[in-house]
Formats: sequence, structure tokens, C-alpha cells
Amino acid sequence: MPRTKPAPSRPSTPQRSHELLYGRNAVREALRARRRRIRRLLIAEGVREGGPITELLALARTAGVRVERVPRQQLDQRTEGANHQGVALETGPYPYADVEEMLALAQQRGDDALLLVLDHLQDPQNVGTLLRTAEAVGAHGVILPARRTAGITPAVVNASAGAVEHLLIAEVPNLAQVIERLKQRQIWIAALEDDPRAQDLDAQRADLPLALIVGAEGPGVSRLLRERSDFVLRLPMAGQIASLNAAVAGSIALYLLWRRRQQAR
Repeated sequence: MPRTKPAPSRPSTPQRSHELLYGRNAVREALRARRRRIRRLLIAEGVREGGPITELLALARTAGVRVERVPRQQLDQRTEGANHQGVALETGPYPYADVEEMLALAQQRGDDALLLVLDHLQDPQNVGTLLRTAEAVGAHGVILPARRTAGITPAVVNASAGAVEHLLIAEVPNLAQVIERLKQRQIWIAALEDDPRAQDLDAQRADLPLALIVGAEGPGVSRLLRERSDFVLRLPMAGQIASLNAAVAGSIALYLLWRRRQQAR
């Protein structure tokens, strides 16, 4: 197949100039990754030092980040009542990547590419869970549509326990076009669907460059992307429940693909 370079896939929509991350895990990983511009670390008055807080203070000191004590009510208001655990981090916007960086990362590691494509998932918890799993199994990148999806908001960062800070994530205007470009780069496309006509994931080769598409709750993978997929995969199940939710199914599929790759080495 011809090796054509995909068009840049950065989002065309304007980004906020700053964000407020919250929760100890999300804040710790942002400080560890140091991919964002960081303004200051906010700690609620009354939060004692020791354990996780001492670690956050050390990371902030190493990164040259200013630390301020603020009233807990201020954090409550600024995070709109979220469970901030007494800490927040003022940062710049999330540093989206492009698909080409993901393929370069796979090549650098000497791996067959493993990408995750999220087809219009809108629940931040589901998106965060899938991103956390993608990072845990060493996926080379995640591709999101720029519209009708949960982007990388502070809520998603928190739901992922900060895993997004270590991932390459692209927002693209048209998933179908990106899928076609991936196929030109010899990436196989698999749609994960609860369909009795689909192939069991256990029967699918894992030792090939692969992009796994996970669809939204209810509608699943869109017809357009399903038609562009090289194969449709399903998770075999033995119980009475008809299906798993998107985050659970996608996480299991990613983990099984990763484990089979490890075992094949």
C-alpha cells in the first residue's frame, strides 16, 4: 500500500486558554508528565501535609510551580462541587497530538501500532476509563472526533486518574477520513460490536498494526465506520446479560489484545 502522510489532525475548534485540574491523582500525573504549561498548585486550607500532599509539593517544587493555600470553598466553587480532594492545578489547555506522532511512537518502540478510536462517546466517566486502560496497556494513541464527544476536560482527566497526561490523543474533524488514512498506512481497523455475526476477539490475530474502534452507549459504532472496518469483533460471553457497557467492553478488548501481543513475543 502507498505510504502517504496523513493530514494534521489537530482540532480546528478554539481551546480554552487555561484549565483547572482537580483530584490528587490527576494533579500528580500532570505534574509528573510536565506536558502542560502549569501556573500554580492550589491546596485547600486545613489539608495536612504528609503522604500524597507531600509528594505533590515535592513535584511542584521540582517543576518550579507556585503553591498557594486557598479556602476550601473556593475550590468547591471553581470545580463546581466536584470531588477535588483538597487540591487543584491551574494549567494551560490539554496538548493534543496528531496521528503521525502516534505512528512514530510505535515505530520508535519497535511495536506494531495499537490505537484506540472513540466513536462519539459522550460520558466523561466512560471516556476516562477507556483512556486509563489505553495508557495502562501502552497504546500508542487515542483518536477522538472533535464534535459530539467528551473531549479532554478536567472531568475526563480526573476520571482517567491522570492517565491522559501520559497519552498521545488527537481530536480530528472527520473520523472516517482518518480511518482511510490509517488503512493507507497499513493499519488494520477493527470495530468492537455486540453482534452475533461478529468474529470472537479470541480468534483475531493480535500481532498486527491495529486501530480498535469503540462506539457510544446505545448506538455503538456508526455505520460509516463499521463499513470502513476490516473486521468486526465481539467479546464472547456466557452469562444472561446481553452486553457490557462501552468502557468495560473496550477496556477488556484492549487488555486482551495487549496480553496476546506480550505472549506472542
